Amino acid sequence: MRGAQSELAESYYQVKPEPNDVPVTRFKIKPGKTLSARKWLAAFSPDGQLDIGKTLDRIHRGGVHPSIRGEVWEFLLGCYDPMSTFDERKQIRQQRRAQYVKWKKECSRMFPVIGSGNYITEPVTTKDDINAKGMEMAIGNDPLDMKVTQWMLTLPQIGLDVKRTDRNLVFYEKQENLSKLWDILSVYAWIDIDVGYCQGMSDLCSPMIILLEDEADAFWCFERLMRRLRGNFRSTETSVGVVTQLSNLATVTQVIDPKLHQHFETLGGGDYLFAIRMLMVLFRREFSFCDSLYLWEMMWALEYDPDLFFQYEELELNMEKSEGSEGSKGKPKSTRRCGRFERENMKIKSSSEPLPISVFLVASVLKDNSSVLQHKAHGLDDVVQILNDMTGNLDAKKACLGAMKLHKKYLKKVLLFSLQQLDDSFVPLHFISEVSSMKNSSTRNSLILKTVISCCECRPRRHRKDESRLRDYRTLLLSQRANVLLKQLLY
Repeated sequence: MRGAQSELAESYYQVKPEPNDVPVTRFKIKPGKTLSARKWLAAFSPDGQLDIGKTLDRIHRGGVHPSIRGEVWEFLLGCYDPMSTFDERKQIRQQRRAQYVKWKKECSRMFPVIGSGNYITEPVTTKDDINAKGMEMAIGNDPLDMKVTQWMLTLPQIGLDVKRTDRNLVFYEKQENLSKLWDILSVYAWIDIDVGYCQGMSDLCSPMIILLEDEADAFWCFERLMRRLRGNFRSTETSVGVVTQLSNLATVTQVIDPKLHQHFETLGGGDYLFAIRMLMVLFRREFSFCDSLYLWEMMWALEYDPDLFFQYEELELNMEKSEGSEGSKGKPKSTRRCGRFERENMKIKSSSEPLPISVFLVASVLKDNSSVLQHKAHGLDDVVQILNDMTGNLDAKKACLGAMKLHKKYLKKVLLFSLQQLDDSFVPLHFISEVSSMKNSSTRNSLILKTVISCCECRPRRHRKDESRLRDYRTLLLSQRANVLLKQLLY
């Protein structure tokens, strides 16, 4: 409704009254822009299919109302197919809740504190400690089975992190909420053998506990989020998972802001380890609790893929999709049902996995502070301090818009380089530099068009399958490779 006043979103997440260093919340619930409960219900058909396209547009404009945030997140994270019905989702929910109860009981048999309403912070490391607490091993005959022992060693660390997580929120003054967070993280550490538990996961799981009342629903929402991020936490003897994303961040920064990247290299920070926290916990420390949730839903809406549910689902579902269902696996994706970031990636015909929006979000923050970083950072400690000083001074929506602009700019620069490979012809490097710096889009597009024509005309004769087509440049430019490049570069 026009003229209606904005509502303070932070009132839904009560903060302790004592003085603290919590960042100020910027997100406000804006009538007509924020996805409200009424608009959310109106987005469903009578049988329960969700108009995800309209929902994403609304989230892009003003985020999600806190009262329905948990329900909306279940769709954004791929817990449910938007084309599923109410009955289908009810069946899936029941199956998942039963599965979580089964896993939790299994963990409770091995370590009775799980599910008791308590949690531990003291280590349990020896056979005597285990026997003294009457812990029963559900797997194998050896009480010090390697998997069980390794899992038990993580439980106190989970407890210590739980105790520190969002301690400024009134919600976590209750013991039952702390134990619920500990239970979920402990069960996840048991079922995900490769990752287990790593510091930072409690920051990612905490909002799920607050937004979703049922513990099992919160677990599955967290599990779906970890499907996206588990690569950051997965480590081997020779590598740490997040290094891949840091390397991607370095590549993007080098393309977008070469001088800043060179400055980091000079300072010995070419590995970008100073940005590890932003990538690992998705800016939870740089924003207030409320603003970080707003940032997350904006990110997920921008990179939303309607096939997410089918990509994640591993269990056989006892349901059949109707023949007319647009959400059925294997059918072409509708761009209308995709997030804006995903649409840009769909334009690129590449076999490699696209970079996540989080990488461009961090790159955008670095670029916005490029001048300060280059002139005031004389060492890595200065870089870290400058980034820490940004806490509370970032705007979630502006950050996402900046990431989108940077993503588009990055793709265009990369595609300009791909022109060198067009039909085995050669594009001079000075052309790429010249086009990249052009501000007039019509001039830039004209030069690209002429260059593609020239490249195609100058192909070696042995590659000309149909010489008659070379006489008609317009027909030539409609060839598959040229047409794809032109669409990506000009639009």
